[in-house]
Amino acid sequence: MKFAKYTFLLGGIYGLLILLPYYFLENKVGADDPPAITHPEFYYGFIGLASVFQLVFLLISTDPIRYRPLMIVSVLEKLSFGIAAIVLYAKGRLDGPFFLGGMVDLVLAVLFVASFLLTKGQPKSEAAV
Repeated sequence: MKFAKYTFLLGGIYGLLILLPYYFLENKVGADDPPAITHPEFYYGFIGLASVFQLVFLLISTDPIRYRPLMIVSVLEKLSFGIAAIVLYAKGRLDGPFFLGGMVDLVLAVLFVASFLLTKGQPKSEAAV
């Protein structure tokens, strides 16, 4: 259970550290990777939704057995960007740093699957009762 606890804790902290600065980088992202962002609602909507999901990871870390069903959804969250990153990179539509971020998400997806499997059959914790 400690593996799952620390995996989701690490995943949530890492995600927040990566995502939250983007709230202040809209103009820089547009300048560094043209064209400029023309639909800020999608940009900020993505950052907001992805950041909230990091809070889900932190919640899971507090009691992996209780929140075990959310692990499946968490794997899908990681795969959604990881797989997209591979496809976009293969088509020449994604820069290296974002591709690396997608690969980190795939590693976390594997760790989340391992967490799910390792917590199977574990007794419910006191907090869940």
